[in-house]
Amino acid sequence: MPEPTTTDSHEPRALVLKAVLLSVMLAASFGVCFFARSLSFPVFGWPLHFWMAAQGGVLVFIAIVVVYAAVMSRLEAQAERAAQATQQGAGADV
Repeated sequence: MPEPTTTDSHEPRALVLKAVLLSVMLAASFGVCFFARSLSFPVFGWPLHFWMAAQGGVLVFIAIVVVYAAVMSRLEAQAERAAQATQQGAGADV
């Protein structure tokens, strides 16, 4: 029975994507809490910092997941096409 193969190397574009999205997540979670006192003007009768913490954070995190899934799907499709082209090129040489 063959051993399952694993890839330990990560593509640099995927690592950059992860770093950017983690930075956005940090800014969305820490930034709102840190600057909450300056965001205290009312919106529909509630303070803005309440809306940003309660609804805005959740929407940002959902957007991060959607962006990550879409970009990683595109990167994986590009890598798969490149691997197929390399495999077809190597097969033609034989």
